[in-house]
Amino acid sequence: MTVDAHVHVWDLSVRDQDWIDGDSPIRRDFTVADLAPEAHAAGVDRVVLVQTITVREETPEFLALAAEHDLIAGVVGWTDLTAPDIAEELARLRELPGGRYLKGIRHQVQGEPDPEWLLRADVRRGLAAVAAAGLTYDLVVLPHQLPACTKAAASLPELTFVLDHLGKPPVASGALEPWASDIRALAALPNTVCKLSGLLTEADPATWTVDDLRPYADTVLDAFGPDRLMYGSDWPVCTQVAPYGEVLETTRQLAGAEREAVFSRTASRVYGV
Repeated sequence: MTVDAHVHVWDLSVRDQDWIDGDSPIRRDFTVADLAPEAHAAGVDRVVLVQTITVREETPEFLALAAEHDLIAGVVGWTDLTAPDIAEELARLRELPGGRYLKGIRHQVQGEPDPEWLLRADVRRGLAAVAAAGLTYDLVVLPHQLPACTKAAASLPELTFVLDHLGKPPVASGALEPWASDIRALAALPNTVCKLSGLLTEADPATWTVDDLRPYADTVLDAFGPDRLMYGSDWPVCTQVAPYGEVLETTRQLAGAEREAVFSRTASRVYGV
């Protein structure tokens, strides 16, 4: 079984995706019906549908989609980590149609001006509630926020933290430090996992090659090991640079001999799909 652990869908007639530039080729609807033929053609059996925008209504919609489509094996949704009633809200989500597909929570930490937002007392209380609910927490952060991720993960060993997109390393510039050192510090904690995803959109879209991506993939393969690394396409964001099948094939080249873990075993274990 091949699992794509990071895809998105949206319908602009339901709500705007204000993070998408006005002239971007992805400023249109992307649905499960659009994804399914591409995933099946590439040999992908199941996907994890991940939060796109910080609104309360999106997660129930995603859970309903998971209940309707066999392709969707799990949902990483959003809820307000700082809400006093977060434990009750997580329980409410679990009781909704498709609630059993809720596997994790994510917040757009990359947009928070405070580099230590994850360490705030109200946020840490919310993260503890996520752990108590048996869910994971996806980290979507920028490189300068990685040290706070490490501190948060160290303080909550009962919660599995999943780093999206390798923490968005500076692929276009070719720089490795301090990103690589911060990745190794995070990976030293056993309750951390990383998605081998999002590299193409951090590279130069006009000139990128597999060799441009390899130092970053090799760093996380060495730091986390294949059993804590999982494939994610970041569809449809990735289509700004390459089509779905090319993204998957590129990641296969980067993963080398470790394909079973990266493309199936890790996601199956971490997300319980």
